[in-house]
Amino acid sequence: MSLDIAPIAQRSLSSQIAQQIRQAIMDGSLKADDRLPTEGELALRYQVSRPTIREALKRLAAQNLVRSRRGPTGGTFINRPSAADLSDALTSATTLLVGMDAFSMDDINQTRLLLESNCLQLAAPLINEEQLEALARELAEQQNDTLTAEQFCASDVRFHRLIAEASGNPLLSFIMFSVIEALQPISNMVTFRFRERSVIIDQHQRILQALSQHNADQACAVLAEQVAYLAEKYHQAQQWKAETTT
Repeated sequence: MSLDIAPIAQRSLSSQIAQQIRQAIMDGSLKADDRLPTEGELALRYQVSRPTIREALKRLAAQNLVRSRRGPTGGTFINRPSAADLSDALTSATTLLVGMDAFSMDDINQTRLLLESNCLQLAAPLINEEQLEALARELAEQQNDTLTAEQFCASDVRFHRLIAEASGNPLLSFIMFSVIEALQPISNMVTFRFRERSVIIDQHQRILQALSQHNADQACAVLAEQVAYLAEKYHQAQQWKAETTT
């Protein structure tokens, strides 16, 4: 284990210490499961109080970068966050930015189309029967007329997550999950007054058919049609909102 102690400024000490340790993790100086020095040892090295070190470790724990264990073999250890943990964090950040209007709906649609088209291009030649059956089950779920708007949206999200998983590219899937989870539900719920479920279901059926035939170009064409359809409905929703509030 290698942990270089750099000088720190006399402000936000716990934040600076946490950042130094985080940087050591990012550059590989600290590895997963490495044991950090004790609070007392760190306090001496950084020449700060133990409560300051404790606060720095709390910051790192909140980022899921360290974990604590009690007992004779206990201590504070470098954690290896799972892809699911990081995906949840990325999704939360993306959702927050969308809610604060950091991205336009055109940005959202363009990003989704670019990323998911790549997923379809990769998935089409690789997709197996088990993955096709999972997509078919979601499609059958969407045809249930008793589904609420939220339940339909959740199934829609699962359908597109399955496409991302079928790409066989873990990094692309990881990024795509945050887009699907954070952006698609917002798009769907904004347009639910105007969007027709039958249109979405028909588009999903054609995507599934194209994938079952390993036809990436056809699947991408239907996806582009769906994104354009949702964009149109979003603009209708915005116009309706503007008219009803004036």
